[in-house]
Amino acid sequence: MTNLFFIFLSTSAQLELRITTIKQDPYTMYKGGQLEGFCMDLLSEVAKKVGFKYKVQLVKDGAYGRQDENGNWNGMVGEVVRGEADLAIAPLTLTAVREKAVGMTKPFMQTGISILMRKDISEGTGFFGFLTPFTVETWVGILIAYLTTAACIYIAARISPCEWREPQTEQNTFSLLHSLWYTVGALTLQGAGPHPKALSGRVICSSWWLFTIVLLACYFSNLNMSKSSESAHLTVKGFEDLANQDIIEYGCLAGSSTLAFFKNSNNPVYRRIYEHMERTKSFVTTMDEGIQRAKEKDFAFIGESVSLDLAVARHCELVRAHEVVGMRGYSIAAALGSPLIKNLSVAILQLNEAGELAYLRSKWWASSCIANKAKVSVVQPQTLKGMFLVLSLGLGLGALVAVLELTFKSRRSAAQQKRSYCTVLTEELSLRFRTTNANEPQENVDKDKV
Repeated sequence: MTNLFFIFLSTSAQLELRITTIKQDPYTMYKGGQLEGFCMDLLSEVAKKVGFKYKVQLVKDGAYGRQDENGNWNGMVGEVVRGEADLAIAPLTLTAVREKAVGMTKPFMQTGISILMRKDISEGTGFFGFLTPFTVETWVGILIAYLTTAACIYIAARISPCEWREPQTEQNTFSLLHSLWYTVGALTLQGAGPHPKALSGRVICSSWWLFTIVLLACYFSNLNMSKSSESAHLTVKGFEDLANQDIIEYGCLAGSSTLAFFKNSNNPVYRRIYEHMERTKSFVTTMDEGIQRAKEKDFAFIGESVSLDLAVARHCELVRAHEVVGMRGYSIAAALGSPLIKNLSVAILQLNEAGELAYLRSKWWASSCIANKAKVSVVQPQTLKGMFLVLSLGLGLGALVAVLELTFKSRRSAAQQKRSYCTVLTEELSLRFRTTNANEPQENVDKDKV
C-alpha cells in the first residue's frame, strides 16, 4: 500500500488533480474571475503538505451528492464515483451512506443541525417591553418636551394679564405643580382643569395637545405591531418548540443530509418535523433562498450550524437557535481506496493542531454586524422631528403672545398713570414673579380694617 502511494504521488506531482467543488459563500466564491474562500485556502494548504498540483472546477449539476432509487449518485459525490473528479472539497457532510460510495478524510470542520430565524421569533419580550416602541433618545426627547411645555405654561400663566388679572388680590391657578399635572393630563386625552383663559396659554396647550395626539398614535401603533408580532411569532428556542406550533413555517435544503437526518430519525419530535416539511413541501433549493425566506417571512430555516452562523454574521436581524443536534463533520471526498485519503487526513489534523483551521474560520466568518447594525422597528427621534418642531414653534408663539399681552397692558397703565413704560413693566414683572403669597396684600388690608 505504501509503494502504491508513492507511485501515485510521483504521478500526481506531474499531473494535475481534478478538484470538484460547489459555489457557496464563504467556502467557494468567485472574485475577479477567480475562486476564493475557506475551501480554496484549505485546498492550498493541504496541497502544500501532501504535495500535488490541482485544477478546480465547479460541480456541473450544482448538488452535493445524493443517491437515487437506482443507486446512482449525483452532485460532487457522483463526479468522484464516476471518475470525473479526483477530489471533492466543499462543505460535504460525512455520512455513512457517502462513506460507502467514496473515501472520506478526517473532518476539517465540525457542524450540526440548528435553526435560523429572525430575532423577533426567537426572543421573548422583557419586563420593560412597553418601552420598546421608542428608542432611548426618543424617550429623552419626550421628557424634555414635557418639562419645557410645563415650564412655558407656568411662565405664560404668570406673565399674561388675561390669565392673571390681579396679581395683588388673586392667586395664580397655574402653579408649577399644577402646570406639570396639566401637561401630564393631556397624555390621557382627558385633560386636567382648569384650562387656560388667555390666548397665549391656549396656543401653548393646543401645540402640546397636537404633539401628544401624534405621539400616542405612533406609540400605540408600534406597540400594537410588536404585540401582534409576539402573538404571531411564538418564542422558538429549539426543535421541540418548532414542532409544537403551526404558525411559523419551517423547512430545510432539498436533498440535503439535514433532510436525511430527520427522515431517518426515530425521535418522535424529529419525525413530526420531517412529516410537516414533507406535507407542506417547504423545502428550499439553495441556502440563499432559505436565508432570504427567514429574513422576509415567518419562516425558520433548518440547516447546518456552521452555514447558519455565517448567515447570522452577514444578516444582523437573524439569529441561530442554541440547540444543535446531529453533530457531524465536513470532509474531503476521494475515490474508494485512493491512497490520498490517509495523507489528506494527516494534513488536516496537522492544520488543526497548528491553529490554521481556526484562523481560516475566523477569517471567512467575520461578522459585519458591527459596521452595519440591524434595522430596528422602534420609532427614532428623526421620525418625530416634525412634531418636535411644531411643538417648539407653538411654545415660542405662546410665550411671545404672553409677552405682548403684558406689554400692551403695561403701556396702557403707563399712559393712564402718566409714568414711564419701563417702570410700569418692571413693577408688573416683579409683582408677578415674587415668591410671597399673592393673597398676602388682601389679608393685610382686611387686618387693617379690623
